[in-house]
Amino acid sequence: MHLNRVRCFTAVDPSKTSRFRRNLTAAGICIALAAITWTVFGRTVGHEFVNYDDPSYVTAEPNVAGGLSWPGVVWAFTKTHSGNWHPVTTLTHMLDWQLYGLNAAGHHRSNVLLHTAAVVFLFLALRQMTGAAWRSALVAAVFAIHPLRVESVAWVAERKDVLSGVFFALTLAAYTRYVRKRSVTSYVVLAFAFALGLMSKSTLVTLPFLLLLLDDWPLRRGVGIVRLFPEKIPLLLMSAATCAVTYMAHAQTMSSVQTVPLLARLTNACVSVVTYVGQMFWPARLAAFYPHAGDQLPLWQGVAAAALIVMITLAIVAIPRVPAYVPIGWLWYLGMLVPVIGIVQVGLPARADRYTYLPQIGLYVLIVWGIADLTRRWRFQRQVMAIAGAGIVGLLAWGAVLQTGHWRNSESLWRRALAVTANNAVAHTNLGNLLPGRDAVPHYEQALATEPGATVTMNNLAWVLATHPDLGVRNGPRAVELAANAARMTGGSDPVYLRTLAAAYAEVGSFRDAVRIATVAVPLAEAAGNEALAFDLRNNIAGYERGFPMRDSSMGE
Repeated sequence: MHLNRVRCFTAVDPSKTSRFRRNLTAAGICIALAAITWTVFGRTVGHEFVNYDDPSYVTAEPNVAGGLSWPGVVWAFTKTHSGNWHPVTTLTHMLDWQLYGLNAAGHHRSNVLLHTAAVVFLFLALRQMTGAAWRSALVAAVFAIHPLRVESVAWVAERKDVLSGVFFALTLAAYTRYVRKRSVTSYVVLAFAFALGLMSKSTLVTLPFLLLLLDDWPLRRGVGIVRLFPEKIPLLLMSAATCAVTYMAHAQTMSSVQTVPLLARLTNACVSVVTYVGQMFWPARLAAFYPHAGDQLPLWQGVAAAALIVMITLAIVAIPRVPAYVPIGWLWYLGMLVPVIGIVQVGLPARADRYTYLPQIGLYVLIVWGIADLTRRWRFQRQVMAIAGAGIVGLLAWGAVLQTGHWRNSESLWRRALAVTANNAVAHTNLGNLLPGRDAVPHYEQALATEPGATVTMNNLAWVLATHPDLGVRNGPRAVELAANAARMTGGSDPVYLRTLAAAYAEVGSFRDAVRIATVAVPLAEAAGNEALAFDLRNNIAGYERGFPMRDSSMGE
């Protein structure tokens, strides 16, 4: 007797299998992106804090050093922090203080973790919008390890960049979900992610306009800007409110640099737009600070740069059958540069590597999608693209590793800046602040030769010339001249500058003037909450009254 064997088959939904494979691929890509990001930037965990904004943001800010607390949270949301209003960023610095104190490794680790999250979320958002996993992966990989990212990741004070990158990518993902499943809940999630981004770094104010661009490609909503604009109004109102708060926070900083003529600022802005593109392809000679040339920048360079920008824009818009991602990528780049391009000058640099953090993603999208389309008829396109992509990522990673080395401490940072830039008063001053008094003097002098009105440099040089233990270094009359100019230019209300002026008077034997100036400085120091300075001033006064000049033994012989 023969028995019939019955085979049982389990029905498998092909769509579920395909979805599982896609998700598995996406998970593998996320792991790979995290791995290359940590391979490049993990070494920064061993770096020190630097003397460029890290003190005002983290190491010397008492409200941050208090860690997370209710009064600290209130301060973060109601006060400016180092001339900026970015309460979410400030809260992360407070959390780091709570966990790590002054251990720089923990603060650097947080930056790398946040940048890694931004990279992974960017990949997932692009994949969600476009459905193109491998193209999205290459864009995210270049974003992750391009040498221009080093400043944003390796600099603790630039936490606002990597944190805003996280919420930028989450906003893109939330917007895509809203477009595909429109509901009040999905819009609230979108607005919340955007609000957190604005409170991390205000430069996200142009993101609503980017969302309008993405409506055309890759979301292909196809209903026209007139119908799509109203849904962006709440986001635009959030941007407008952030602009108002930011303007008030930056009012003092802007007033100190708006003496740069508008034409010079426009010239510098146009040159910077082109320079950033060049640095994207050839990221060499990068520095922590690029000095602003002011009205010394040749006008023809600005005109040529502006003409090139206009020609590229017109060509992209006018040429028929240009793929939609070309104008979208280019306008993404230009639009997100607007808040940091320097037409409204905030701060002193002509440009900065960190300003490219989110804008250049648009160019990466344009290039990756463009190359993929141009080579789509190649027989071995996938293999060639994979090898070329791996090679490009490898070269960029190598360049980024070299660049991170310059951020290991303050001295290496500023020596690198001086090696690759000219007339860099900021680099000379910051390097001088690190060196023994005798070695600092040439750097301060060079800084003042470049920037004669730099009051911080004047004060620092005057202090060395007035208080150095070595007679061969001291120069009392020069110290009085510098300190008096610095005090006058700051309104005579800064106790630090007045202390230096008092020490300079003491060095030339004018002890009565020294006592008078130091006596004025004491209540100013107390009003500023600087009890340590007030205590030192009282001790200085006691010495001046006995005819003893000030000597700073910390500068050595």
